[in-house]
Amino acid sequence: MSHDLHESLRDNVRVLGDSLGRTIADDLGDGFVDKIETIRGFAKTGRQDGSASQRELINYLRGLPDQDLLPVTRAFNQFLNLANIAEQHYRARFRRVEDYKPGSQPALGELFERIRETGHKSRQLVETLANMRVELVLTAHPTEVIRRTLIQKYDAIDDCLTAMEGAVDYPEKAARAHGRLQELISQAWHTDEIRHERPTPVDEAKWGFAVIENSLWQAVPDFHRDLDSLLLDAAGERLPLDAAPLRFASWMGGDRDGNPNVTAKVTREVLLLGRWMAADLYLRDLEQLKVELSMWKANSALKADVGDEPEPYRALLKRLVTRVESTRDWAKACLDGKSYDGGPIIETRDQLYAPLLACYRSLCDVGLDGIANGVLLDTLRRVAVFGVTLTKLDIRQESSRHSQVFDELTAYLGLGHYHEWDESRRQEFLLEELASQRPLIPRRWECSVETREVLDTFRTIAGEHREALGTYIISMAGQPSDVLAVALLMKEVGGDVRLPIAPLFETLDDLNRSGEAIDRLLSLPGYRRLAGDRQEVMIGYSDSAKDAGQLAAAWAQYRAQETLVEVCERHGVSLTLFHGRGGTVGRGGGPAHAAILSQPPGSVNGSLRVTEQGEMIRFKFGQPDIALRSMEIYACAVLEATLLPPPTPEPEWREEMDRLADIGHSAYVTVVRETPDFVPYFRAVTPEGALGRLPLGSRPAKRRQEGGVESLRAIPWIFAWTQTRLMLPAWLGSGEAFATRMEEEGGLERLREMRDKWPFFGTYLDMLEMLLAKADVDIAAYYEHRLVDEPSLKALGKQLRERLQHLESSLLEILDQHELLEKTPLIRQAIDVRNPYIDPLHGLQAELLQRNRDADGAISPALSRALMVTMAGISAGLRNTG
Repeated sequence: MSHDLHESLRDNVRVLGDSLGRTIADDLGDGFVDKIETIRGFAKTGRQDGSASQRELINYLRGLPDQDLLPVTRAFNQFLNLANIAEQHYRARFRRVEDYKPGSQPALGELFERIRETGHKSRQLVETLANMRVELVLTAHPTEVIRRTLIQKYDAIDDCLTAMEGAVDYPEKAARAHGRLQELISQAWHTDEIRHERPTPVDEAKWGFAVIENSLWQAVPDFHRDLDSLLLDAAGERLPLDAAPLRFASWMGGDRDGNPNVTAKVTREVLLLGRWMAADLYLRDLEQLKVELSMWKANSALKADVGDEPEPYRALLKRLVTRVESTRDWAKACLDGKSYDGGPIIETRDQLYAPLLACYRSLCDVGLDGIANGVLLDTLRRVAVFGVTLTKLDIRQESSRHSQVFDELTAYLGLGHYHEWDESRRQEFLLEELASQRPLIPRRWECSVETREVLDTFRTIAGEHREALGTYIISMAGQPSDVLAVALLMKEVGGDVRLPIAPLFETLDDLNRSGEAIDRLLSLPGYRRLAGDRQEVMIGYSDSAKDAGQLAAAWAQYRAQETLVEVCERHGVSLTLFHGRGGTVGRGGGPAHAAILSQPPGSVNGSLRVTEQGEMIRFKFGQPDIALRSMEIYACAVLEATLLPPPTPEPEWREEMDRLADIGHSAYVTVVRETPDFVPYFRAVTPEGALGRLPLGSRPAKRRQEGGVESLRAIPWIFAWTQTRLMLPAWLGSGEAFATRMEEEGGLERLREMRDKWPFFGTYLDMLEMLLAKADVDIAAYYEHRLVDEPSLKALGKQLRERLQHLESSLLEILDQHELLEKTPLIRQAIDVRNPYIDPLHGLQAELLQRNRDADGAISPALSRALMVTMAGISAGLRNTG
């Protein structure tokens, strides 16, 4: 593979960059564009020649007048966003989404071949796909820095690139596309890239629905068409009509953990919005079907249904359109707080599916299969995937909020204090009440505002159809009583709607005890009667890594999954694991295919739930071509992990991992928890303090407003270290672990054996390698030079950077490489190409942070905005925030 980025990608980067240059020149004059070019020149030579040129860059940036700082940061930020568009466009065209290892991406067709060669029957392939339950859960974590209005312009720019490539032989078309491109880039430049207000949870949900409307609505039927034709080739049959291997759920508007802005009222509004939007989208489909299905031949069932009609399909569709219109009007009226007095509405998936299925069967019965399997099949597939709500809304709440309800209630009823009871007393009480026929909660109970809100949430659940809702997730869960408490609230207030209840195990201790907790839960006959033979468990990535360091957390997550699989098998319960991954490596992110295949054997058994967060939703699902590819990757990985699971690790690998994790954990804790200078250093050297002002998501940056690292949410914690390029959370501790082992007899050989034969360990090293390639000790040192005065803090910083360098040399030795990413030159180059545009933003960010501190946080609005733009630009340049 050549070391040059593909020609078309370079061309597009150039075209976009030139257009941006012209826009800026029109706005601020050629002299200003020359300044940008000078800065870029210094940054480029600084990368090539080292410190002397880097000093030139810094001196030039420090000499800029105040009024230039905002436009300079905006120029580099815009360029990095345009570079991302070009790269994404290239990947969509060349379907090279996750180029991590040559040949590591099996397309579905090749995978079908491999599955058949290992002796699996074609029938098994169809059945596994038909019963597959992969749910991608869209979450609005505060990582999407870019405003929705800009995302729409960026999507339109992508369309222009497509139009220009298709117009090579048509100069007029090319000129039109070029003019439109220039106009869009100008619109983007003259749009404020930073929101002035935080989005509300309803805004976040609208953003999620917009991804469905603009991208997934098209990608879902395309994905099923591709799957159908592959199955026809491989097994001689189509995917069953109602099968939906991939579905979508959402946390936007349902995730109340630490977010006081998500209330029962908000949840109800988001559910209504989903119904309104679904009706609106289906109406477009139905109108098209009404135009196309003008045939007169029909089977007797359809004729009996519609009566003596010359165009029976149109007659049936007309009736259906009326009902879907009524549904849309009903949802709109509810949203506007008005009463609805129209006709009957569509409540369930089946009410929409059945009439369409009647048309489909009729067309097939009269020999018009080709028409049946056209646009009509696409609509049937959409109904199977999106239902009448577009996504299933999950509800998430912290366990302590449920205990608070019962503490107030037991005190009110004179039963004592729930808070003071031990686990067995709590279980006894909850199980007794679950079995009791009488209501527990008094009708006129005057409870606290917090408790009222929890009860209102369960009332909202009670008022919904089961298919509108996903799972009830309990964060910071640790005991069976945490799950029983939710089950009891559902029984008392949640009506007949019983959602699956998933405890979320996220700290190291909770992960280590998760198997035991689920074992005790499933041993309670009272719980089993309620839950049946299914259990969902959520594994937390971000908080566990923040708590214990990445290496120890990754091994704890792996072991927890193994134990949970074993426990559920023993109880005869089918387990679905829900992976709470983030976009970044420090929060369990990384290529989906590798991540799924590195899970313990048996843990991905045809079912999987996984969160897709913030800006990763845009990178993976923001455009139909890329969304199609992402869906294929998930289907591939889950199919492979189910039918061709990875090997069980050898006992000596486990012992090795136990030792590595112990060393890594204690090294991490020594620095983060036990070094008194650590928190002051973190606060001094990163933009953490300024981060809270960035109006990213609807959720506060801290769980509590005071306190050390533990009070920070995982996302700002990682975001802050990413901004300075030290990337500390994702590697701290690993270096000590590897170094200790490599000094011992046979240590290096053992690590290399695990790298080659155990996907879990190999993937872990790949992620570290990619992360270290994005880290940069010189930049981290510059932040410290600019922002830290105290000698003891500087000494700590120097030690942290040395640790990073030691880790890099250990890693290269284990990988047997001379430099990072030498086996994946495309990624190496994508990072190298961006660096000269990111470096000036780092320089300016450090400068602005210093000015902000000197002014006690009272810098001018323009400089404050410039500081936010540097954060957004660095995130865009590194392709991840949190």
